[in-house]
Amino acid sequence: MTNMRARLIYHVKEYMADGSIEEIKIWQVPPTGDKPYGLKYSFVYIVEGKRVVGYDNFEGKGDHRHYKDTEYPYAFENLDKLWKDFKRDIQQYREGAP
Repeated sequence: MTNMRARLIYHVKEYMADGSIEEIKIWQVPPTGDKPYGLKYSFVYIVEGKRVVGYDNFEGKGDHRHYKDTEYPYAFENLDKLWKDFKRDIQQYREGAP
């Protein structure tokens, strides 16, 4: 087994006209029990300096999402679905959905 370290494969940080920030980071990592698909990710939407939407698979916590002040389990399927779920949550937040 090789000793592969995390390799950043995608990173974008966008500053929106309303002052909010969207940042997405994706790393390639060795497959493990909590990351069998070999990816580590962090998708975050920040409003007034506070994360209001986020998806990540932080070490030891597995896949989960943050919406407002609550953390929920997240069933990761693929990056395309993750991207769509993230954008959907941002839209719901902007529309004032609970």
